[in-house]
Amino acid sequence: MAGAAGGTEMAAVYDVLVRYDAETQQFEPQLAKAVEVAPDQLGWTITLRDGVTFSDGSPLDSRAVKWSIERFVAGKGTGSELWSDTVTDISTPDAATVVVTLDKPWSDFESMLASGFGLVVAPSSQNGDVFTPIGAGPFVVDRFAQREELVLNARPDYWAGSPNLEKLRFVSLGGDQNTLESLKSNGIQMAFLRSPEVVDQARSANLPGFIDTQDLGSIGVINNRPGRPGSDVRVRQAMAYAIDPQALDDRVNNGTGLPGSDMFPSFSQWHTDVAGLPTDPDRAKSLLDEAKADGYDGRLSFLSLQEPTAQRRALAVQAMLQAVGFTVTIDYVNSATDQTKRVLVDHDFDAAGSSLSLNDAVPFQRLNTHLQSSSVLNSAGYSNPEMDSLLAELQTAKTADEKRPIFARIQQVVNDTVPFATWSAQAVFVPWTSSVHGVTPTLDSVILFDKVWIEQ
Repeated sequence: MAGAAGGTEMAAVYDVLVRYDAETQQFEPQLAKAVEVAPDQLGWTITLRDGVTFSDGSPLDSRAVKWSIERFVAGKGTGSELWSDTVTDISTPDAATVVVTLDKPWSDFESMLASGFGLVVAPSSQNGDVFTPIGAGPFVVDRFAQREELVLNARPDYWAGSPNLEKLRFVSLGGDQNTLESLKSNGIQMAFLRSPEVVDQARSANLPGFIDTQDLGSIGVINNRPGRPGSDVRVRQAMAYAIDPQALDDRVNNGTGLPGSDMFPSFSQWHTDVAGLPTDPDRAKSLLDEAKADGYDGRLSFLSLQEPTAQRRALAVQAMLQAVGFTVTIDYVNSATDQTKRVLVDHDFDAAGSSLSLNDAVPFQRLNTHLQSSSVLNSAGYSNPEMDSLLAELQTAKTADEKRPIFARIQQVVNDTVPFATWSAQAVFVPWTSSVHGVTPTLDSVILFDKVWIEQ
């Protein structure tokens, strides 16, 4: 569940069990009244609030929470593999209590309850093959027109009291620049911005808002699978050494991004003394020459969306790779859906522009999803027992001081094996007009609207 992928809209309809407070760096109860962990971190007890109902009047009880989580896992929602590999049991000793049992300690388990697992869908929403969005959130769906708008109406019987806003309307305005202009003219009251140039403009305009800085916001994912150029680690290393993140940012974002080859930049709480690979065209040429001497012809395709920003990135990557001896063709696709299918489903690519968008508060889940050997969302087809061991160690680490040296070792393995090339972090900005108050951000740039009000 992320703000960039409809997380805010879903939270408005379904609510979440817990939310993340960026100021205190703690998880706070939302639908749950409390979450308690056993001393061994193997048992997590979720106590639900009294009297909470779904929008159809049915009770939000422990059985409903269990059903919703199991539905999410069965549907292979993001993180479901990790959940299945770690959770051994979900029990419901009474209507207000859910007990989740793990097979290993996991200090960040609560983050799952603030993500898709914590969006509680009513069992009554599923009637055969027909699904109706019924949740316990502050709003209900009034109208949905794909690629046009989503209109939500307030629930007067919401558990925390009737929302201050009567309606929410989510619209697509054809890109970040148009969205920012509409915000400035008060055509909309809140925006979601990811383009570095537009984020820079919005921040320069001193708009109020919430900024979420994500690690690995821009990467070059490299297909490691047999039969692809990237199956040779020397080719992957040559690609990483050839591309200058700063020059790439200058070409693509007019120098407004957060370029760098460190997985966790200097502003990250997980930054370590192990730096990412430096730009070194001579080293790139040498590695590429070695691969060519063993039969590689130097040809490589780069998969890219056919839209202006992605095209600029593809052309810049092509130029830098060709400067060290690669022969690069750009393979354009027309939609993000097409690119996702090529990369994640068909594995039909050599290299592609991508993003891991690690939430700096709890980066483990998404890092595990993309680097663990058996993960179905491991788009690079990367398989490394040492990395698997480090990820398992990271999951069970209890404190930040225990985790930081593991991140350093992960950076070193990434340097050595190059499952992807790191180009920049990503700043996501959710600005709003000065008339908007009571905004509650949570994980992954998701915004909760139950307390929002607009000054007249």
